[in-house]
Amino acid sequence: MPIPILQCDRNSKDQYSRFLLGAREDLSAATARILPILEAVRTKGDQALLSYTEKFDGIKLSQVTIDPKQFKTNIDPKIKEAFLRAKANIEDFHLAQKRESWSKIIDGNRLGVKYTPIPSLAVYAPGGKALYPSSVLMGIIPAKIAGVPSIQLITPPQKEGLPEILVWLAQILEIDRIVTVGGAQGIAAAAYGTESVPKSEFIVGPGNAYVAAAKSFLSGQGLIGIDSPAGPSEVCIIADGSANAKWIACDMLSQAEHGEDSSAILLTTDLTLAKRVSEELEIAFVERPKRLQMKQKAIYENSAVLVFPNIDDCIWFSNELAPEHLEIQTENNEIIFSKIDHAGSVFLGPYSPVAMGDYISGTNHILPTARGSRIYSSLGVDTFLKRVTFQEVTKESLETLYPFVKLMSELEGLDEEHGTSVKVRTKGHE
Repeated sequence: MPIPILQCDRNSKDQYSRFLLGAREDLSAATARILPILEAVRTKGDQALLSYTEKFDGIKLSQVTIDPKQFKTNIDPKIKEAFLRAKANIEDFHLAQKRESWSKIIDGNRLGVKYTPIPSLAVYAPGGKALYPSSVLMGIIPAKIAGVPSIQLITPPQKEGLPEILVWLAQILEIDRIVTVGGAQGIAAAAYGTESVPKSEFIVGPGNAYVAAAKSFLSGQGLIGIDSPAGPSEVCIIADGSANAKWIACDMLSQAEHGEDSSAILLTTDLTLAKRVSEELEIAFVERPKRLQMKQKAIYENSAVLVFPNIDDCIWFSNELAPEHLEIQTENNEIIFSKIDHAGSVFLGPYSPVAMGDYISGTNHILPTARGSRIYSSLGVDTFLKRVTFQEVTKESLETLYPFVKLMSELEGLDEEHGTSVKVRTKGHE
């Protein structure tokens, strides 16, 4: 059962329309189940956290927070080296995103912007098989650079104890505390605050459907800020006949192993390349059978190779798709990239697989999915900054501009107080 190869043009919507639906996880069932949990945490605090941890994780805790500085870790030096290299690259990339407050004179008045960090952040790190310590780096480093003063890590407890890698990362990143509570109850603790868990103003990080539902619901209630709404992982690849079919197949499978609902879309003008990629996928399934059923379902049901008549159509479709990850493997990468308007993160050239950005190159891997990059950006320093505008109006400018304020406030029916508040400051009315 090979991957679908579809010959398309812009008018063949019946061929490609299902890929533009922007797949998001249906959280309605999960939301219904987590609402009582959220309410219990809101009203009962730590007691609810301890109770749900025993119920869902089978672990009886005496407390829900720990100070990472009090623990000793024994991390393999080679693993340390890898994470420290990643940390340095991520810091270098995000330091370039720092914002400086500014002001300028406009019509005689000093106007400007002052950037201030959000006051607090919680980073959620899943446990068990879904342990992604790299996401801890991605969530915390830009927040630190933005100047967020209070950061806590939320993660479910493990029967064998917290993963040492998370404790070590908490130490080198100087996180205030680790909250050993997972699931919706962990998100609720961050949003509401409890006796031992301070309230956070913002939360980032991946999680299961219950975590996603809790983040979405609590954000909708205005209780906590979140990163962009998340759906299944996805990659789109624009490639021509010069591309390496085996490498493309590997890159498609690197997304497929995230989950059976992941998608990988190849856009090309070369039918020969399309067929070779399909063959390479089948070879890979034989040679690398780990998570085979998951990868096959993602490739056969959610992925495709779309063969368009020209490269401009490939670019058009990519912008419509607005993928989480976009790889460009052609003879004219920069020209194509110049025409890309919507993508979470772009990977240029044959030696730029998504996995480089996932771990080590320095860009952030917390990205909008489900066509979210049409309106959202990747996580970065800006995510954790607020923009405060200010103005200092001079007496001379107030005198000059009052007649305009008078006319505009009268038009809007607000001259009695709006207009008067300026008038009383003008010459002869002080």
